[in-house]
Amino acid sequence: MANHKFRVCPTTGLRVFANAENLIKANAVVAVVFLLVGGLFGLAVALTRWPAVHLLPADWFYLVLTAHGLDVLLVWIIFFEMAVLYFASAVLLSSRLAAPRWAWLGFVLMLVGAIITNVAVLQGDSSVMFTSYVPMKAAPNFYLGLILFAVGALIGCFVFFGTLVIAKAEKTYEGSIPLVTFGAVTAAIIAVFTIASGAIILIPTWLWSLGYVSHIDSLMYKLVWWGMGHSSQQINVSAHVSIWYLIAAAVLGAKPLSEKVSRGAFLLYILFLQLASAHHLLVEPGVSSEWKIFNTSYAMYLAVLGSMIHGMTVPGTIEAAQRQKGYTNGLFEWLRKAPWDNPAFSGMFMSLILFGFLGGISGVVMGTEQINLIIHNTIYVPGHFHATVVAGTTLAFMAATYLLVPLIFQRELVMKKLAQWQPYVFAIGVAGISLFMMGAGTLGVPRRDWDITGADAVMQPDYPGAAFLMMGLNGISAVLAALGGMMFILVVVGSILFGKRIPSKSEVAEPAAEPPAAAVGEYGSATHRAIPGTVVLVMVFFTAFVLYYFINWKYLSEVWPLR
Repeated sequence: MANHKFRVCPTTGLRVFANAENLIKANAVVAVVFLLVGGLFGLAVALTRWPAVHLLPADWFYLVLTAHGLDVLLVWIIFFEMAVLYFASAVLLSSRLAAPRWAWLGFVLMLVGAIITNVAVLQGDSSVMFTSYVPMKAAPNFYLGLILFAVGALIGCFVFFGTLVIAKAEKTYEGSIPLVTFGAVTAAIIAVFTIASGAIILIPTWLWSLGYVSHIDSLMYKLVWWGMGHSSQQINVSAHVSIWYLIAAAVLGAKPLSEKVSRGAFLLYILFLQLASAHHLLVEPGVSSEWKIFNTSYAMYLAVLGSMIHGMTVPGTIEAAQRQKGYTNGLFEWLRKAPWDNPAFSGMFMSLILFGFLGGISGVVMGTEQINLIIHNTIYVPGHFHATVVAGTTLAFMAATYLLVPLIFQRELVMKKLAQWQPYVFAIGVAGISLFMMGAGTLGVPRRDWDITGADAVMQPDYPGAAFLMMGLNGISAVLAALGGMMFILVVVGSILFGKRIPSKSEVAEPAAEPPAAAVGEYGSATHRAIPGTVVLVMVFFTAFVLYYFINWKYLSEVWPLR
């Protein structure tokens, strides 16, 4: 084999090749920068929606809202996911990276594309929000930047697949690929579908903005665009579930209860998860009821089944590992004595709970055709987004970063007490954002209005006082979440710049023969499978889900009362 330098992490025993390490660093750093930028935009949006503050004028509000959606829903998350893909392939499989020059080209295209689109938005001619529905027209560079970004991400996915082929050919691991890598494969497959959907609609829309295409049908645009817009969030789900398994294995040495069951749940994601895109089209008159009902009331539930499986197996793997270590008293000693002072673990577990109880339950409710009528286009929708993409994905990615800094950047964390508190501050803030926006949306507050009081409208909306209270509490929660985000930035940037260097075991020219010994890089199921505490948690979840589901049916029954 060619001469490829690598080092051995003293903590995990994983081998890290230089060509993969540098790409992971670059993608992770750029991701964190755009998290900071997008988070500040988000804080401005929340402070404008808070009636007592009402920070921005209308034109600036829609500009900032567009930039916020772009930077946090696409740029921050997909840059970090590129780092996850390279980590799950090259590092976990002890392999060199396939085509590193192509990977760097993908990185440059993503970065240039993100900058071009941000500049187009900030110039003031592209305040079309994240969805950019036609006939609203942005500047041509808005679409061009998104296309370049998507092409770069697609290149990264193909480099990931190529690395899997190299690892298999060079036998750098034994048996099947680890579960975390399998989850990353799921994310990459969904990413290819997502990017293809984006190309199908964004390229003609770009030509339309240039004047070369005369007309874009608005319903067709929505149908295809949501194949990208919502499926991009399904990449996130696959990636952050993989990170749940990663952190459980890296911190506790936990193995999945059943490799086959967990892999089957990921397979359900590949087959059915993108169908959740349909819940954005449930009030569109041009789409048949049969299509809506099949996608949202039958097929989508198979994707929900996948998430429910992970929702049981991830805490189950943690409980099994803890009980094997002797924490067997009562139902929850394993949970009480978990390493809650480790920000990687605490961030991961709160991501799991918030994603399931807030994002999962609200997503299924939104995906029911009948109930969707009372929720669609209210501020309930971004409340759901924040429960999934922020409380779920972003918090999980933050937790993973606390592992990446020592492993990839070879730096000890600085300000360790601040790092311990950060996941709690961020989680409480984001949970508040999600709950209060969903509550305000249930009371009828619209999704995209600059001023919910309707002060400049001919007819003022008649919301109950609780709606204004909830929007104020949403603003306070956003401030708390922003504080948690700033704590994360301080710890991560401070650690990279000033953290004590962690020496490697070795840095040699040829890799060792044996595969990595860390639990995260191994194939196999747990031997201890008694998980009574997790069963109780799952029953609590199902009870909450059933109660909330039928409460929303009651709300629906009050929309058109029979007399």
